[in-house]
Amino acid sequence: MLTLLSMFYYICLRRRARSGTRGEALTSRRAVESGQRAVLPVSVEVEQYAKEVLDFSSHYGSENSMSYTMWNLAGVPNVYPSSGDFTQTAVFRAYGTWWEQCASAPPPFRRTPKGFYSRDYIELGFEEPVYPTAVEVLETYYPGAIVQILACSHNPFSQNPPTDVRWEVLWSGGPTKVLTSQARQFSPNIKHINFPTNLLRLEVNSSLLDYYTELDAVILRGVKERPMLALYKMPMIDISDLSDSEDELSDMGVPFRQGGDIKHQRTGNGYFDKLPYELIQLILSHLALPDLCRLAQSCKLLHQHCCDPLQYTQLSLQPYWARLSDASLGHLQSRCTLLQRLNLSWTGNRTALTLTGFSSFMKACGVSLVCLELSCCHFLNEACLEVISQTCPELQELNLASCDRLHSQAFTHISKLTRLRRLVLYRTKIEQTSILSILTFCIELRHLNLGSCVRIEDCDVVTSMLAARCRSLCSLDLWRCRNLTDRGLAELVSGCRMLEELDLGWCPTLQSSTGCFQHLARSLPRLRKLFLTASRSVCDSDIEELAASCPSLQHLDILGTRLVSAASLKKLLQSCPRLLLLDVSFCSQIDMRVVQELCGLFPNVAIKKSFTQ
Repeated sequence: MLTLLSMFYYICLRRRARSGTRGEALTSRRAVESGQRAVLPVSVEVEQYAKEVLDFSSHYGSENSMSYTMWNLAGVPNVYPSSGDFTQTAVFRAYGTWWEQCASAPPPFRRTPKGFYSRDYIELGFEEPVYPTAVEVLETYYPGAIVQILACSHNPFSQNPPTDVRWEVLWSGGPTKVLTSQARQFSPNIKHINFPTNLLRLEVNSSLLDYYTELDAVILRGVKERPMLALYKMPMIDISDLSDSEDELSDMGVPFRQGGDIKHQRTGNGYFDKLPYELIQLILSHLALPDLCRLAQSCKLLHQHCCDPLQYTQLSLQPYWARLSDASLGHLQSRCTLLQRLNLSWTGNRTALTLTGFSSFMKACGVSLVCLELSCCHFLNEACLEVISQTCPELQELNLASCDRLHSQAFTHISKLTRLRRLVLYRTKIEQTSILSILTFCIELRHLNLGSCVRIEDCDVVTSMLAARCRSLCSLDLWRCRNLTDRGLAELVSGCRMLEELDLGWCPTLQSSTGCFQHLARSLPRLRKLFLTASRSVCDSDIEELAASCPSLQHLDILGTRLVSAASLKKLLQSCPRLLLLDVSFCSQIDMRVVQELCGLFPNVAIKKSFTQ
């Protein structure tokens, strides 16, 4: 045992010697022997706020303003130490589990690692690269969403193209539910890294929170001189290490599954030879992807099982976004010939994936693909969408959320995917011509998300086309559509009577006085989710019509209306027994006393009422 430990220690030193000096290795050895961390050199600590917001997955705010947007995280605090719901903070699009309960939500991917909690992210650039000593996040409302903080070796303000980009986790943890919604300064103990950084990434999970989390500022503290790190961890096996040794592959002889009796041959594999082939496959189906790839390198029998394409009908690479490259896709390519669902969200940024690598993988593995998740994939260009349209004839679900660097003409290729049932274009630059072309040919659409698509000039034309071509539409998201009128809404609900979810949040041109909301309620008896956020003119007659016509209603958001009374809300709650979520924040006639009374009468309904200190 002592010999094995000595060999292990020697390997650690050899690995460290490749990137550090002999003096650092000796310092590391002394620290390991003494069980103490080496003393950091004396250096002046630099404190800096974020200079620029570089990228993010979603936000509550508009693309054309600063209220509730991620851009509020740049610079000094606007709100802290005050608590409450403030427009000057950064707010993500969703919270809780409400969105996951909707019919428009896709089913989760198998083999997602249990430790991967991230649902949203934001990347921040700072003025000076430093070796981090502390990261402080000022949370002003419903804290507890941050689950991971990472640092990047690339300088985002450098004029040189990124090369050998490294991401290092400074801190990680599970989602938490803080008992209070009050402001706090979150400063976890971070890991020391061996490169300077001025690019941080915060990843969040708001699933346990009772309302939207709000962030005000991020502080990066660090020193300019490199600290002497004492404890070095063995590097994790990279997801790029998915290929097997040449010797092992050459010994395989014929490929797996050739020869009718290969499943039942006795090859000296002990008890594994006595297990049915299908049982081994079932056992392996519970392994995470890196574990499956490591196991494939253990012996020939398990290599055959681990490389079976039936193990790769679903593949989520989002948890490995920081390490995924063209080489990774190349190693997986031969195993994914039966691939049906693929999640590449967040991957490939800063040249990690290229058109060549992506195209090669899609041409080899796209023929059976029915679901493709590509949110926040900034490597995508028009050529990538053209490849998808040519290689994925069976595609039914496509998610391009926050792919905000795709040019508008690129979206025309989507119209060739005529079997599409779910299309997410949230925060993209799609224009009216492209979306009309898509709706002309993709008549099987069931779920469409056009939230924050600010380049659509006339939403009435789009809703008219939806009513004419997509009569089986089940969910439609028009969040922050600035030009939808009562005429367009009337055409929509008259033609798409199967609608169960409709998001009209922050659509300022809709007015209750036209009768549009009452017509909506009468036309959509299957309605389960309705967001009328910030529709100031919603009144008691609209609520009463919902109570009378929409008994299946589960989620209702009427934040910001001044004309709804407690009596109409009580009637709604009595008439809609399935109601789970009701947001009455900033409704001037509904104070906390009314909310508490309604919560007592209807304890199964989560009634939300935000506050400002």
